[in-house]
Amino acid sequence: MSGAALVTGAAGGIGSAICERLIADGYDVLAVDLQPAADGPGVPFAADLTDPAQNGAAVDEAVRRFGRLDLLVPNAGVQHVAPVQEFPVERWDTLIALLLTSPFLLARRAWPALRESGAGRIVVIASAHALVASPFKSAYVSAKHGVLGLVKTLALEGAQSGIAATAVCPGYVRTPLVERQIADQARVHDLAEDEVLERVILARHAVKELIEPAEVADVVAMLAGPGGRAFTGTPVTMDFGWSAG
Repeated sequence: MSGAALVTGAAGGIGSAICERLIADGYDVLAVDLQPAADGPGVPFAADLTDPAQNGAAVDEAVRRFGRLDLLVPNAGVQHVAPVQEFPVERWDTLIALLLTSPFLLARRAWPALRESGAGRIVVIASAHALVASPFKSAYVSAKHGVLGLVKTLALEGAQSGIAATAVCPGYVRTPLVERQIADQARVHDLAEDEVLERVILARHAVKELIEPAEVADVVAMLAGPGGRAFTGTPVTMDFGWSAG
């Protein structure tokens, strides 16, 4: 495979693994992050994706550098864990902006280039939380449910232009984002931090393991390639049985 891709949240975790895999598959990759890693995979580009203008700037930079855009992977994410009555409104606004509004803005700006590609792909890294809910994550769950609705709409609108859109919905992945939740999860669940992984994070996984970032990257690569042609408007779930229960 070859082409040009834009990946957000690219400085580490899932995003870095996706960049590495796409580059190995022959893609030129613009690696977008608030603080991109200068020595990381892909061409680094700094953008605050809670700012609408910077979403457009990221897409424009990918098209300027590579002369095309074939694959858009909105992956950037943050988390905040708190009961509804204590959830700060400013944190709600940040999560919605980054997890829901940014994918919309990126897709909107990238639409002409993806249409010109003839086989444009949008692969949003959603979450099992696009399908199910957990307590104390009102903004994250709301945004992820919303982004799945966005993907379905993009798929219907893009069908006649050769643009496919899917949402990859992993369970818990071994990333810094998950690790940073441990203290907050311990607080809201009144647990010791060393109990959180088993009793909270992996409690809903039928298989009590974390997913590796490279496994998510493998799914993105499949969806971006010829084998992903029929996947559009749908969640692609990889959650160790979480949503089966």
